[in-house]
Amino acid sequence: MDVKMKSRGIGLNFFVLSFFVFSSILPLSFSAANQPRSFKKPDHHFGSSAVFPVQGNVYPLGHYTVSLNMGYPPKLFDLDIDSGSDLTWVQCDAPCKGCTKPNDQLYKPKNNLVRCVDQLCAEVQLTTDHHCATPDDQCDYEVEYADNGSSLGVLVQDYVPLQFTNGSVVRPRIAFGCGYDQKFSGSTSPPSTAGVLGLGSGSASILSQLHSLGLIRNVVGHCLSGRGGGFLFFGDDLIPSSGIVWTPMLPDSSEKYYSAGPAELFFNGKPTAVKGLELIFDSGSSYTYFNSQAYQAIVDLVSNDLKGKQLKRAIEDPSLPVCWKGAKSFKSLSDVTNYFKPLSLSFTKKKNVKMQLPPEAYLIVTKYGNVCLGILDGTEVGLENLNIIGDISLQDKMVIYDNEKQQIGWVSTNCDRLPNADRDFEDDFLHTYPDSFGILADQCSATSDK
Repeated sequence: MDVKMKSRGIGLNFFVLSFFVFSSILPLSFSAANQPRSFKKPDHHFGSSAVFPVQGNVYPLGHYTVSLNMGYPPKLFDLDIDSGSDLTWVQCDAPCKGCTKPNDQLYKPKNNLVRCVDQLCAEVQLTTDHHCATPDDQCDYEVEYADNGSSLGVLVQDYVPLQFTNGSVVRPRIAFGCGYDQKFSGSTSPPSTAGVLGLGSGSASILSQLHSLGLIRNVVGHCLSGRGGGFLFFGDDLIPSSGIVWTPMLPDSSEKYYSAGPAELFFNGKPTAVKGLELIFDSGSSYTYFNSQAYQAIVDLVSNDLKGKQLKRAIEDPSLPVCWKGAKSFKSLSDVTNYFKPLSLSFTKKKNVKMQLPPEAYLIVTKYGNVCLGILDGTEVGLENLNIIGDISLQDKMVIYDNEKQQIGWVSTNCDRLPNADRDFEDDFLHTYPDSFGILADQCSATSDK
């Protein structure tokens, strides 16, 4: 189909807070024959989840991804998981600039462009002053990320087949972006992924659209393993009945990311001068970022505590701004954690609510055999006074964003295995839960809808 390209500078500037290395369902229809039938709303109405295996790591890859089936016939797309933005987009099969690398993961629109007058198009605009030249204009979008990366494209709507934890299968039509002009920060080359899976709270997110269809509760969570991999889930079926630490989300309806606070920083169990931090939980950021004052305080606390120990600054290591070397090369974090003290964040709105940050939650061991601080100065990269809790500090925790109760929760857990991993699907689904997750592969025929 003919996608009208839009030049930069004309489109909107929809700013979101994710870091990438480049950091209502609409009444449209396909023209292609043999489409799958529309899904039927399940009788159970909520109470189930869609679960996806996660690939990736903080270092050296720098991101966590899921593979999501999209379109008809369905095609797998590898997407960066991003709780700091809400719009999902994939690389468009159209003339493009700054194309992502996987040529086998291109999405081709098929008479399914979202129109400019649709309500969802208005939801992805920066301002409420949204006008369309004609009712049939396509809906253009532009997402700008905090690292100055961006994606420009057109909004489409297509099938996203999902298998839920109770075994039911649905094929809702979901709106997402078809990006044809990507910009990457600095000299960074295009990522190896096909796009971004926006997990934010805005109406454009897949989560919000699935919730509006009555398929899941408005809850999303992830569990990122420090050894690589993990899992992601839509819905509340996997949430433990106890043990979770909850803190309220900050009430700011204009933002589409998840934030909490204020919080106070503790070092080795003792309070510091760093107080009043508002924190954004961003799975699209590899590392954690604090404002300059808080960042310098952390560097000073850690450095002063290392005095007299067998570590020296490794200024020759380009991996991160602050690194140390030992008498011999380190092979893993287990070689260095005894040198460092734990950090924690105490959320002052609720008593005894703390996020523990052991050394594994703020350090990496580089390919040069040094240990580096995975907490960075956000002011230096344009975040001003914002503070971001990135993947490094979210590892080995189940993190839950509950948009219905407006709270964020976390619990330390083993992210290498799925809760209820011995549960089998019912009916003709023979795979165990952790094997097939929410991804449908050979079960996407037009006749298998539940």
